[in-house]
Amino acid sequence: MIRDNEIRVIGSDGAQLGIMSAKEALNLAIQEDLDLVKISPNANPPVCKIMDYGKYRFEILKKQKEAKKNQKTVELKEIWLSMTIDVGDLNVKAKQAQKFIAQGNKIKVSIRMRGRQNAHSALGVQVMEKFFELVKDVAVMEKKPLLEGRNILMILAPLKEAKK
Repeated sequence: MIRDNEIRVIGSDGAQLGIMSAKEALNLAIQEDLDLVKISPNANPPVCKIMDYGKYRFEILKKQKEAKKNQKTVELKEIWLSMTIDVGDLNVKAKQAQKFIAQGNKIKVSIRMRGRQNAHSALGVQVMEKFFELVKDVAVMEKKPLLEGRNILMILAPLKEAKK
């Protein structure tokens, strides 16, 4: 399917075979029972290589699969607090957050304010700061506590040392 008049050919062993017509290169590939693959179509003349294309595709897919397997996905776990949370419950939530961070996940800490709590959003921010004080040895505050509508949100991420 190579329609160029002249192409630069690279052999199956990686040696330069020179510039020749596409028919000659195709005949060389057929003699070796391999395929002629255009590697660099924009070069002048285009560069083609004699190779086993099926094996080449298999190797590429294998490398992509290996790279995907080694890739670490960071999840965003969510922890809900309330403005009237007690110290014991706050400690339980902090321990759970430390487990999530130890796994390398980020944490979204949120408080939903209801009714009269909307008038006292500063108390919710104080609860968030107390929560951060409990986990600050393993986490860093990526997004400070911020009022967004009826919710107060904060995002925590693992420390750089904790990832190593």
